[in-house]
Amino acid sequence: MTTIKGSESGATARNRMSKSIVLAIRLLMRQNAPDASSRDLAAYVVLALEKISESVETSAAAWEKRDYWLKADRFRQEWAWCEPGADALAKALRADDWMSAARQLAVIGQRLSSVEVSENNRLGEPWIGAWETFQRR
Repeated sequence: MTTIKGSESGATARNRMSKSIVLAIRLLMRQNAPDASSRDLAAYVVLALEKISESVETSAAAWEKRDYWLKADRFRQEWAWCEPGADALAKALRADDWMSAARQLAVIGQRLSSVEVSENNRLGEPWIGAWETFQRR
């Protein structure tokens, strides 16, 4: 019997993570002062952006195998902001610089401004425990 590695496509994962990032940013912007949940939310944004970058590379590599070079390059350019955004936010979190983190979160939020998250979403709270995962890396 073979193991199933994942049934979720790259596009589905990117959509789900984009929505959860938008939700996390909304919750962060409602907070008055940084606390433990703020660290979880911001760390989750970093981790989710890194996962999105990985899925973009996987999708682009699959298109290159089929000789869709132009499509792969355009797709990489469309999502090229993810990795630098995650790096800048991670640097701000490690330095405990919440002003820089807020600026970077605003930039990320602008990039994802077209993403709509309904009030009755089924995303849950995937950011719980993200700070510990972030610190272990």
